[in-house]
Amino acid sequence: MVQRTTADERRSREEIENYLQTLAAAFGNGEESIKIPVGNKTVDLTPPEDAVGLSVDVVERSSRLRGDYEKIELELAWKR
Repeated sequence: MVQRTTADERRSREEIENYLQTLAAAFGNGEESIKIPVGNKTVDLTPPEDAVGLSVDVVERSSRLRGDYEKIELELAWKR
């Protein structure tokens, strides 16, 4: 069974900073289970202490007609 919770939002840089700090604190809290806010919902996850995969993907695209486009994707993945 697969469950997916997705939220696409526009936030200020300060709001993004706060959200990333919330994620960092959840991973560093020493608890077995972590709570991740996603949109108007909170998801409970159980990452392992020592084997969380991290992938960072950065896209930089420049176009005279469409303007510049930049994107950062962060992915954290693990098996339980």
